[in-house]
Amino acid sequence: MDIQTLDTIDRATEKTLPSFAKFSLALLFVVIVFIWSYASHGAMHNNMFLVIGAVFGAYMAMNIGANDVANNVGPAVGSKAMTLMWAIIIAAIFEAAGAFIAGGDVVKTIKKGIIDPALISNPEVFIWAMTAALLSAALWLNFATSIGAPVSTTHSIVGGVMGAGIAAAGFSIVSWGTMGKIAASWIISPILGGVIAAGFLFFIKKKIMFKKDLITSAQKFVPILVAVMSWAFSTYLILKGIKKIIKLDFFTAAILGVIFAIIVYILVKPIIAKASQKIKNDREGVNTLFTIPLIFAAALLSFAHGANDVANAIGPLAAINDAVTSHAISSKVGIPFWVMAVGAVGLAIGLALYGPKLIKTVGSEITELDQVRAFSIAMAAAITVIIASQLGLPVSSTHIAVGGVFGVGFLREWLDSSEAKFISDTRKKFKKDKKLLESYEEELIKLENLEKKNKSDYVRIAELYKAIDEKIEQVKEDKREFKTAKRVKYVKRDAVKKIIAAWVITVPAAAFLSACVFFMIKGFMAS
Repeated sequence: MDIQTLDTIDRATEKTLPSFAKFSLALLFVVIVFIWSYASHGAMHNNMFLVIGAVFGAYMAMNIGANDVANNVGPAVGSKAMTLMWAIIIAAIFEAAGAFIAGGDVVKTIKKGIIDPALISNPEVFIWAMTAALLSAALWLNFATSIGAPVSTTHSIVGGVMGAGIAAAGFSIVSWGTMGKIAASWIISPILGGVIAAGFLFFIKKKIMFKKDLITSAQKFVPILVAVMSWAFSTYLILKGIKKIIKLDFFTAAILGVIFAIIVYILVKPIIAKASQKIKNDREGVNTLFTIPLIFAAALLSFAHGANDVANAIGPLAAINDAVTSHAISSKVGIPFWVMAVGAVGLAIGLALYGPKLIKTVGSEITELDQVRAFSIAMAAAITVIIASQLGLPVSSTHIAVGGVFGVGFLREWLDSSEAKFISDTRKKFKKDKKLLESYEEELIKLENLEKKNKSDYVRIAELYKAIDEKIEQVKEDKREFKTAKRVKYVKRDAVKKIIAAWVITVPAAAFLSACVFFMIKGFMAS
């Protein structure tokens, strides 16, 4: 989907649902959360912080929906596999379903174990810290969304918890080894995602797109690619998405994934064979074969994201709820249904109201996407998480997805370097073809001007006419390929710089905001 089309959608959306209306709907959700939390916990000690935490949790959940969910559906929208409206509907449903069904009934109160809660002896101070972490992470996400920068919500809450922890108990409370791993993920995540996405795209180009008979190649390799996708997503969902329902080791999950992939291959192969009979033997035709797999990929990524990242919004809120109700600090706490509902509904509302901005960024403002490129990005998102989880590498789903977009874009640039040679060779070929056509025409004129022609002259005249017609058609085809090669777009450097800058400063920015908010709360409570 080109930028002009998306800008048109934005303007149409603004007319049908102005900014004030979006703000009003978001505020309504926050007010409902406020009323519910106050009405159900009004008699408790420190209930004010539970109510405030619930409000901040709702705000955080909406920001996660607005910023992070775009990574799951942005490439599918950018490639025109689905419309913006259907992307929002599918993502909202599956994000909420993932949160409710597989969101987990227990979370760590301190995300990623970055601080030691034992060093905060006073439960009230701990509550202040978690409140500050929630608000600061949400504010940073809100800012990142406003400038169109997809950032890691996990890193945002990590920075918030770290900053509040330092403000509450000093620098010794932070596990700097863990923070070092998180910093390493800024490099690991996008590189892994980019390499895997580029690898899949290169395979598809070499095995299908660069072949003369694209349809036959697609009939052979597309079912295999869909089966690999089925293995990756089934394994991914078993390991990450449904661990609340059933917890299995990697080997068992991978075997189950292989069984599921074989079944999918058997089912999909005749469907692809039938569908390929209705497409043209060109790139656009092959792209259509990846539309349905892309829609499934977007839905499954959204489900897994809802199951995993809902904890970024409700983890600190669950910690506040536990500290208020038990008057103690626990390393792990249960998640009440109302807390889960705040996270799940907030994700869906944030996506529906403010998600299109980041969907546009991921889907079209970094590089131009089609279904094949978007499919490669979806594959990278699932496979990278699987590899990283088994190697114990800290990765960010946001960085993986955006890194995948970078990867396919830079691969296109690399391929374009060979296409530049193609352009040069084609220009030389045009000159040779022109000279050859001129020689044919000169010979034809001489033969036609002969007063007496024998049989061989007439045969030669017919041969020349046929040769001229064939050469003209060949030149036309060469010109079409030449124009296509010249139209190749590149990764937009400004977008890359903006996104990378936002990634790098996410943790320190959220930490600084969190420390400031903590001291404000502390000063307010002391007075």
